[in-house]
Amino acid sequence: MPAANRKIFNIPLNRVEGDLELHIEYDGTEVKNSWSKGTMFRGFENMLKGRGPRDGLVLTPRVCGICGTAHLLAAAKALDMLCGVTIPDNAIMIRNLALMAEHIQSDIRHGILMFMKDFLNPLYKSEPFYHEARLRYEPFRGTSVIKAIQETKRILEIVAIIGGQWPNSSFMVPGGIATSPTFNDMVSCSYIRKAFTNYYEREILGCSIERWSAIKTGTDLDVWLEEDEAHFNGDLGFFIRCARRTGLDAIGGGHGNFISAGLVDLPNTGTGRSMPVTCMSSGFISRGEKAGFNQARVSEHAAFSRFEGYGSGIHPFEGLTLPCVADTNPDKYSWAKAPRYDDTPAETGPLAEMLVDDVPLFNDLVGNNGPTVFSRELARLTRPARLLPLMKDLIAEINPKAPYYTSVKDIPDGRGYGLIEASRGALGHWIDIRDGRIDRYQIITPTSWNGSPRDANGVRGPWEEAMIGTMLKDPENPVELGHIVRSFDACLVCAVHVCTKR
Repeated sequence: MPAANRKIFNIPLNRVEGDLELHIEYDGTEVKNSWSKGTMFRGFENMLKGRGPRDGLVLTPRVCGICGTAHLLAAAKALDMLCGVTIPDNAIMIRNLALMAEHIQSDIRHGILMFMKDFLNPLYKSEPFYHEARLRYEPFRGTSVIKAIQETKRILEIVAIIGGQWPNSSFMVPGGIATSPTFNDMVSCSYIRKAFTNYYEREILGCSIERWSAIKTGTDLDVWLEEDEAHFNGDLGFFIRCARRTGLDAIGGGHGNFISAGLVDLPNTGTGRSMPVTCMSSGFISRGEKAGFNQARVSEHAAFSRFEGYGSGIHPFEGLTLPCVADTNPDKYSWAKAPRYDDTPAETGPLAEMLVDDVPLFNDLVGNNGPTVFSRELARLTRPARLLPLMKDLIAEINPKAPYYTSVKDIPDGRGYGLIEASRGALGHWIDIRDGRIDRYQIITPTSWNGSPRDANGVRGPWEEAMIGTMLKDPENPVELGHIVRSFDACLVCAVHVCTKR
């Protein structure tokens, strides 16, 4: 029960790719406790049981209509491991080229279409930025919204060219890819990437990617914002001004632990170009100390989730998806499980990637102020500045005359896993094949990490923790909590699971 001077507020939240309720304990000034309730259930773990090993390549991209390429890659990598197959360089580069295109469209769509709309909240009507925010970000009408929809649609054409369609493509297979992109396909991809880069530099950054990459500290960021009118008036500059004006650089801290599954299998093809194989490294940061990422240390808790079978942490290879359909236990409040690393909650996503990769600007921002809504969303809006140059290198390195596939005839019994960085952070697929069929399949998505409920030790999930101490100007219109959750780019449809009455 809450203390006498505290009240529980139930807050439904939209623009989170699914259904989410926040329950907060509020003392009239600040949030004292919080519960994140994933209220919708769907999923694929139980659907996949008993199916053929390759069925996950077709079904798991349907887990989410936004990040299907990421699920396809994780599923393919799990089968690659199980088969012990060596993937041709061409296939590795094509897979990652498609994934990066998906990342970029997601980052821009989230920032422009979903996050920036909160600056139109009635609470901000008296702010000097409000009128401009409406001109830019009014749904379906704002100038920035229209441009973002047009341009992100075009960058996804890269996935369609090399994979046949987007979303729900299935061109990745154990051993490589099932398509053979031609020289002309690569020319088309190069043109699309260049056109999007022009849009991104002109409209989002207001400067070249090279100029943005020179920013190393928060002081450098201040200088950059004021040195050119294009910087000040670009979407990124507008975000920085609005975020500071509304105090987003002082809320949304969380636990301060970060995890990245990484994108470390970019090949160095030996053609004289040094490809940045450290881009999007894997790792885990706790209390400022960084360590390598080891999937054996991942576990899922369900003590406060609506699932049976276990409370304390279990590795995904042993994981269960047994829903408590009619459970009346009030402790079980979410359809999301609680992933942990070394039994520790961890934030994942673009900010985690920047910190694990030692990007100086974000080391400085987080080192001085801790993680915030501001640093989290800044990382997402500027991640394309890291990916677009890398995509250029990948396209230049692909040799259409070289192989895209290593033959895989049969998939043996055994276990495999695929770990990657999806648009929202660390994504893992774990598969167990027995007697030629899927015996067990477990998926841990980025929003499962970020939006998890409490674990067996009673420790809150990352965005539950990020709400603690937040002061609300109007508890009937808690826009601050919307800012916090949306800074994690929530995707609840990925975090939840299917159930049937038993």
